[in-house]
Amino acid sequence: MLAHTVIFWLKNELSEDQRNAFREGLETLKGIEYAKDLYIGTPATTSDRPIIDKSYHFGITAVFDSMKDHDAYQIHPLHKAFLEKFVPLCEKIQVYDFD
Repeated sequence: MLAHTVIFWLKNELSEDQRNAFREGLETLKGIEYAKDLYIGTPATTSDRPIIDKSYHFGITAVFDSMKDHDAYQIHPLHKAFLEKFVPLCEKIQVYDFD
């Protein structure tokens, strides 16, 4: 199993419509069959503690059965379309992969 977590910081000047479109774009990634599970969210309302980072706008975690499935996800047309359309709206993107 492999967990692929991506954290997105959007550019400050984006409109609410652009932020909503970004969220909708993330939802399209659920159509990629290689991901066993895919979770999308915004910072949780957990209590503030020094080790919790709530500075980001969106995060996703995709779970794959294998590295082969992860690699197929990366080149899937829906993923490529998301990257092309929505990466320009980001100030920063951070990826954490673990198995």
